[in-house]
Amino acid sequence: MLPLFEGLFNGISIGSVLLIAALGLAVVFGLMGVINLAHGELMMLGAYTTYVVQNIFKPLGSPWFDVYILFALPMAFLVAGIVGLLLERGVIRFLYGRPLETLLATWGVSLILQQFVRSVNTLLAISLIVFSVLFFGGLWVLRRRVDWERIKNWAIAAILLLSLAISTVLGNLLSKNPVLARPWFSARNVDVTAPAWLRGGFPIGSFQIPYTRLFIIVLTVLCVLATYWFLNRSHWGLRIRSVTQNRQMSSCLGIPTATVDALTFALGSGLAGIAGCAISLLGSVGPNTGQNYIIDTFMVVVVGGVGNLLGTILAALAIGTINYLIGSGTFALLLSSVTALQPLTDLFNFFATTSMAKVLVFAFIIAFLQVKPAGIFAPKGRTAEI
Repeated sequence: MLPLFEGLFNGISIGSVLLIAALGLAVVFGLMGVINLAHGELMMLGAYTTYVVQNIFKPLGSPWFDVYILFALPMAFLVAGIVGLLLERGVIRFLYGRPLETLLATWGVSLILQQFVRSVNTLLAISLIVFSVLFFGGLWVLRRRVDWERIKNWAIAAILLLSLAISTVLGNLLSKNPVLARPWFSARNVDVTAPAWLRGGFPIGSFQIPYTRLFIIVLTVLCVLATYWFLNRSHWGLRIRSVTQNRQMSSCLGIPTATVDALTFALGSGLAGIAGCAISLLGSVGPNTGQNYIIDTFMVVVVGGVGNLLGTILAALAIGTINYLIGSGTFALLLSSVTALQPLTDLFNFFATTSMAKVLVFAFIIAFLQVKPAGIFAPKGRTAEI
């Protein structure tokens, strides 16, 4: 029974990682109907935020370093949430109801974010700050000083060109300083060190339950409860569900639908940041970190039923558990004692690797969707208006 218990716990812990990664996608994809291929990169930003917070607390020593994760979690939520808000205001809001264009746009944003992490340095950060201050500050001043509607088109173009020119010239002047041009992260992976109280594990016989996995499971439970409370008990959660079910009627009742869209996308992005913070405790962090989870998170949301929180939970735990039990050879070990099931044992032995287990699980998912194409639960989202 010990291998079965070990397999179930590891499967549930993997499922909790999938769930915390898919939770933000369930909000964005499920409630808004937006296919966000940059969701993995939002997780990556949360992981890098955790790395930066760790480096800030490391010189302080104990006991400050032991609690840095408590500061990294809200910071990861804020950073990813702000980037998600900018993404929604700058790109997504022009593409609602156009899934193919949304998919292509967010895929492009994911590539930009990956390259940004590889290339970002102090010089680039200064240039971006100067450009943002000049561009958005100029727009803010002109909106209040002149007849904005009459000059809007040429004013935006003029301020954009002027801001680009000034920030570019400033960047060229500062580029002679090698310290400013040094990359912050580069293309190499970086390591996040867990606090002392998250190292080691709780022994049960010859099996040890890692404290890191337990922390991620507890964090996932808290995120699920907080998301459920926000969507079902808060005023803004009521507005989100109202816009999800009937956008036109919600607008007629005075609900600011554009603000609701931005808040929903920021919430889903912030949850992706928390997922990145949790994932950073399991391994090194790199520009491609998010790509390792994006396919699995989409599978979780689709199998669970688009827009259904309970379905997302069940799908994540089921996929994580089955994936580990097959990949670790636990299924083959349990079936090996029954002679009549030898062909099935040989089948599971063939798929008893991590990569092959994903292939078999993906085949199971395809077969499941043939029977229930809407997932475990029927979708509840913006498609309900059609």
